[in-house]
Amino acid sequence: MKSFPIKCISLILFLLYYFDANAQDLRWHLQKSGGIEWTVKKNAKHTDQIEMSGKQISAIITYGVNDKNNLILKRKLVFPMLRIIPNDTRGSLIKDFDQLMPSVLIDGTPLNEQPVAFSINGSVVARSEVGYVSVLRELFPSTDKPAFIEHTVFKNKGLKPVEIVVPELNHTDSTARNKGVYGIYLLNTKIFGAGRFILKAGEEQAYAIVYSAWKTADEPYTYSSAYELLKRQNFVNEITQQLVLKTPNDTLNQMFAFAKIRASESIFDTKNGLMHGPGGGSYYAAIWANDQAEYMDPFFPFLGNAAGNESAKNSFRLFAKYMNPDYKPIPSSIIAEGTDKWNGAGDRGDMAMIAYGASRFALAYADTAEARKLWPLIEWCLEFSRRKKSADGVIASDSDELEGRFPAGKINLSTNTLVYGALISASDLSVSLGDKTTSVKLRKEAAVLKTAIEKYFGAKVQGFDTYRYYEGNDKLRSWIGMPLVMGIYDRKEQTAKALLSDYLWTKDGMLSESGSKVFWDRSLLYAVRGLFNAGITDTTMKYLKYYTAKRLLGEHVPYAVEAWPEGDQRHLSAESGLYCRAITEGLFGIQPTGFKSFRLCPYLPSDWKQMSLKHIRAFNSDFGLTVSRIGGKIKILVEQESGKKQEINWDGKQAVEINLY
Repeated sequence: MKSFPIKCISLILFLLYYFDANAQDLRWHLQKSGGIEWTVKKNAKHTDQIEMSGKQISAIITYGVNDKNNLILKRKLVFPMLRIIPNDTRGSLIKDFDQLMPSVLIDGTPLNEQPVAFSINGSVVARSEVGYVSVLRELFPSTDKPAFIEHTVFKNKGLKPVEIVVPELNHTDSTARNKGVYGIYLLNTKIFGAGRFILKAGEEQAYAIVYSAWKTADEPYTYSSAYELLKRQNFVNEITQQLVLKTPNDTLNQMFAFAKIRASESIFDTKNGLMHGPGGGSYYAAIWANDQAEYMDPFFPFLGNAAGNESAKNSFRLFAKYMNPDYKPIPSSIIAEGTDKWNGAGDRGDMAMIAYGASRFALAYADTAEARKLWPLIEWCLEFSRRKKSADGVIASDSDELEGRFPAGKINLSTNTLVYGALISASDLSVSLGDKTTSVKLRKEAAVLKTAIEKYFGAKVQGFDTYRYYEGNDKLRSWIGMPLVMGIYDRKEQTAKALLSDYLWTKDGMLSESGSKVFWDRSLLYAVRGLFNAGITDTTMKYLKYYTAKRLLGEHVPYAVEAWPEGDQRHLSAESGLYCRAITEGLFGIQPTGFKSFRLCPYLPSDWKQMSLKHIRAFNSDFGLTVSRIGGKIKILVEQESGKKQEINWDGKQAVEINLY
């Protein structure tokens, strides 16, 4: 490995200290029982937003306290299957439920909640104390109905009886008939559990506010908040118990656990089947070639979530409908429950995204019949890309996934590295499908493209021997980590220095372009994954720890975000999937190579003795990986549910091939 110049070493050491997770002033802390908590101090005015989703609803909740420590709650509810006119990308019914509520009375006095703490663990909980009465308000979406629930429990912690009066409320608004695809929609706010109650010492009483919406052809539903809460808890527990990360860093473990939840909950039950959606108040009941095909779909087999895998299969099925003999591009997005399309940015490299995602999903999902269904789509997308090849041997596209927000030229690095990755995985998939001839052909094609990528994109940019993003590009771009993700390491040292330099890395996120103020977490998470793949472990881990602590325990929690300033750091779901993949495919270095095989390159940080991933559900299996440092040597233990074990002494350099037969 080439050595870093003294000047670069000094800069890296300064940045490592600056980005030390322990040096941050963090608002939240980890809870021993799981989740995170913010202990509210007096005069600690602060609000934040979080998105939570179920199969029929998504909720963007603003919560916090004002300068008098009074509770702040605002609810923006999205009903993705209640389509409005125009029925386009943003054609979901959205309603702010911020109306004044009739007051609950405690011993005749209106309830004034002043939270002492907030906690998050699949729901948002505000805990207040009013005299000797504790108030626990828990907010969460229904897992399968178009409803959002606030479940509140009062407990008398004193010695004397307390009177609680919960008022009646059943308020319904309606939308205009000509504004809805299905006519009039009804929006309802209802209190369940109203009445007058006397709580003796130690007794509890619960009630719920339910916000819901439905078509006039449907009937209103009687909700049990306790049952809805149990369903939400069961969902969270199921996700938590699959693909379990255990490292010496509890913050990483918790962020990974939360990322699995956000990545998995944003799946909507549309009339065209389950569709994973980004969210963010805009993107529902629709799929994108990047967010779904490229980012999320290859992850779901590892988690083993049935809805996630089904949504992935549906996404490829919907994209495949747009294949055509003239090789006109498949649209970037299929919207409105699968009934329409969006292609406003032209070809963003979408076929590269789909081919890469479909081939990686097919390998990890490990179902021969499903893989054969996907193969024509993969083949078509690769042929489309071949037809876009320039005289320099690289692939042209109209734009990239940033859709013109930053210049991308006519030929960009992202599209080409995605095609390269797709060729490699499609080659592996061909072997699994019994076609070695095609596998060899695709592998040779990948090698030729790799050479062309180096020749066309390899360049000195702002003093670093790394990659230009497009012809004429003279500013560092955050997507230069893509070659590392795909296993192209020719320029890894200089690319690592560029990515971690103050040209791109800031205390808030990774800049999309040097000199700008814009950051997108997706490129940061790709960069982290690539840096781990390149074996730059300890340095990358320092940065990942800082980033993780900021996103999980800082001022805007608890997930990876989309971007800033655009969207004001929305909790889009696919970014959480990319966080998980930075661990599974980055830190652990798992790359599917067959229906029962994968390449493994788990770079254990030098100050860790052990790390593990348990209940990995990829390859139609249930297995665990444990990487340990014993006597200065690295040992890998693969444990299958069947009881079969494989113990490997790893040299810490070359990837090992694991077979789960």
